[in-house]
Amino acid sequence: MPVSKKTAFLVASASLLCLSLTAPALADDKPKDPSPRPTAPMSKLGGELLGKPGTQVRLAGGAPVLPKKLTGRSWLVADAESGEVLAAHNAHWRLPPASTLKMLFADTVLPKFPKTTTHKVAAADLAGMGAGSSLVGVKEDQTYSVHDLWLGVFLRSGNDAVHVLSAMNGGKKQTVRDMQEHAEELQALDTHVVSPDGYDEPGQVSSAYDLTLFARSGLQKKDFREYAATARAKFPGEAKKGKKRPTFEIQNTNRLLTGDYDLDAYRGIAGVKNGNTTNAGATFTGVAERDGRVLLVTVMNPSAKEHDAVYKETAKLLDWGFAASGKTEPVGNLVRPKSESGEEGAAGGSGGKDGGASGGDDTEVQKADSASSGGVGTALGIAGGVLVLLAAAAFLVNRRWPLPDLVRRRPRP
Repeated sequence: MPVSKKTAFLVASASLLCLSLTAPALADDKPKDPSPRPTAPMSKLGGELLGKPGTQVRLAGGAPVLPKKLTGRSWLVADAESGEVLAAHNAHWRLPPASTLKMLFADTVLPKFPKTTTHKVAAADLAGMGAGSSLVGVKEDQTYSVHDLWLGVFLRSGNDAVHVLSAMNGGKKQTVRDMQEHAEELQALDTHVVSPDGYDEPGQVSSAYDLTLFARSGLQKKDFREYAATARAKFPGEAKKGKKRPTFEIQNTNRLLTGDYDLDAYRGIAGVKNGNTTNAGATFTGVAERDGRVLLVTVMNPSAKEHDAVYKETAKLLDWGFAASGKTEPVGNLVRPKSESGEEGAAGGSGGKDGGASGGDDTEVQKADSASSGGVGTALGIAGGVLVLLAAAAFLVNRRWPLPDLVRRRPRP
């Protein structure tokens, strides 16, 4: 190489080295999200931002940042009463739901039978349960009340109890049809039901958004609220001739309700439902009340290997949601059922400024100035006033869930 060219090459190399040493590390300015992403477009129902991949949140002044080390493939934080979605991550990603689908089962079937109704279990009632199913201990040729069976569904996630109630409802196929119709009424359009118990089946999917809709709808029913908030109960054992029928204690598998060896019961928790299967991983929807505010959080399939990760991430999101109260702009809304909403769902919900906001694929936080926050607050206030005028008085009263009473009745761990 000629000396002049060699000199020029060395000078250029030195210049590039200096630039590399002094330039900002742009890759570090925006942390990469290693978690899996949806491969198919997601629904925008409830707001434009809810259809975007990644984390969506709009923080106003003084709002806490979202918790670190959230590993759920999908999650959502919502105000249970207003329906505002405070933050979400892949909200409409269609994923296996596991036993959280039992919330839809209960919301669909629970109103059909008085709790005092009794049923003698036949062998056919228990047929077709998947291998390794969670069971409460329902036995053939034994008689159970509907109340007993629902305790088995909510506390032990008993697929045996689900199958018996499905048999009472006309069988598995009829129950699946009923659940799918109810999901469509709730505008839970990410959901495809194959089995009423949530057991892994090809094509059976839901989303964090839909599971939150199921919880919100179910919690408007008094019996649903009471079963979801029950920590422990007695369940009938096997009756033997000439002897008093024994009972045994069952405990709710919702670890935020009962606690665990490395996890305290969450203050203010009042349900709702957990699940865990091979395909779905761990899933959970929880509802909690604090200082008069009720939040719903759904977390699906966290990748963290930590014990009880789904509950710990839910607790973090609940803590954040209560701390961020009044300091965020909604990124979307939980739509109302078709019979309540008219054409609202087709228009993408009433997400305030969602349609014009851009959260980006990797949004961690999106600051909103106080003037914008005030404008949204005014808009939401007007929307709330319209809702009051349009909705039936009984519906509005029923939306004020008596969760604090349920919490106080729950035995302390």
